[in-house]
Amino acid sequence: MKLSGWGRYPRIEVAAGSFESREELNRILHIQGDWIAHGMGRSYGDSALNKRVILSYRYNKIRGFNPEEGTVTCESGVTLAELIDVFLPKGWFLAVTPGTKFITVGGAIASDVHGKNHHTSGCFSACVKDLQLMLSDGTTITCSREENQELFFSTCGGMGLTGIILSATLTLQPVKSGMIRETVVCCKNLQEIFSAFETYESMPYSVAWIDCLATGDNLGRSVLMAGEHSNTGQLSFPPAKKLSIPINLPGVFLNSYSVSAFNRFYYQLAPSYVARRLTSLDTFFYPLDRIHNWNRLYGKRGFTQYQLVLPKEGSFEGLQLILKRIAETGIGSFLAVLKLFGPQNKNTLSFPMEGYTLALDFKIQRKLFPLLDELDRIVLDYGGRLYLTKDVRMTQATFQKGYTDWERFIAIREKYGMKTKFNSLQSRRLGI
Repeated sequence: MKLSGWGRYPRIEVAAGSFESREELNRILHIQGDWIAHGMGRSYGDSALNKRVILSYRYNKIRGFNPEEGTVTCESGVTLAELIDVFLPKGWFLAVTPGTKFITVGGAIASDVHGKNHHTSGCFSACVKDLQLMLSDGTTITCSREENQELFFSTCGGMGLTGIILSATLTLQPVKSGMIRETVVCCKNLQEIFSAFETYESMPYSVAWIDCLATGDNLGRSVLMAGEHSNTGQLSFPPAKKLSIPINLPGVFLNSYSVSAFNRFYYQLAPSYVARRLTSLDTFFYPLDRIHNWNRLYGKRGFTQYQLVLPKEGSFEGLQLILKRIAETGIGSFLAVLKLFGPQNKNTLSFPMEGYTLALDFKIQRKLFPLLDELDRIVLDYGGRLYLTKDVRMTQATFQKGYTDWERFIAIREKYGMKTKFNSLQSRRLGI
């Protein structure tokens, strides 16, 4: 079968196995060759691709819920959408969620995903109480902050390279409503958006759309959206109508002119300031989930998301350079997102560090990769790194400079015999 990540680049022929029980998974792992787990296919690049993949979507039962502790135990193939559908009507919501709910719990742990509340709540692993992991020989062990610590901290953010995540116990947060109180602030440049993030730092959630093609005094113009859970309003809603992109749009659809026009329109359409308006959870957290197959907007060649993080002290200067270079090339992104991160966690390969992260979607084209090579150098000069879950072209040298614990991660992989059983296109490219 043909398989790709969400960016639809690369697309390769794979042999796939799936499982509904641990016994079935054990039999797959005893087949000669190496494997990588593949959930809903929402990692953007090649981190969940290999000649042989293990599809986890059939291993998707919710096993139990403890209302006193607010913890749910579920199998790794359960999606965040399924958890929301079951528990939001009961007054519980995810403690950390990324910008899509159509990912598996196993994928969320392997990518150690983050959301709009990293500055207050950290990564997804912060709500993982423990997890069950199947090793390369079929042995199953429990990992937590107290038990098998090195495997826990390497599995959270480890991109599926430390074994197959079978199940996890997650801590949910209680909510009284399915609504968010959202504040919207238009900022005319990078200085203003940095100031706005600091002003609203006490809000649980914050994120900004940023115009990556604006120049001069408007460099970095943005729209900040900060939010908190409302105490009023219904808990659940009927399914919203979805838009759909039925075909690949022509490659010429996204060009410097159309992206620039869209960015100007989006900025002008946004209110200059709105305080605490009621917005649904879906609208605030998952706006793109309402567009089925939105990745087709980038044409048949696909796209990549380039996500970087810079330490806080150098974020403003570094992002200025990056935005100027992008604007000069005209290779813009109409899906550009800026967020503020809190302190770094203990996980070996987790992406966030205290500072600012910028994520940009670019269609695959001839001029793109040389530009991203330039941006890599700026990111490294300022002590930053790139997100493995979005990556499709990072070099081994760039990875090693950004992730300083890479040698420890390899040592753990070797200790448990993982290097001969769990690999991806990305792990080979990065030498891990």
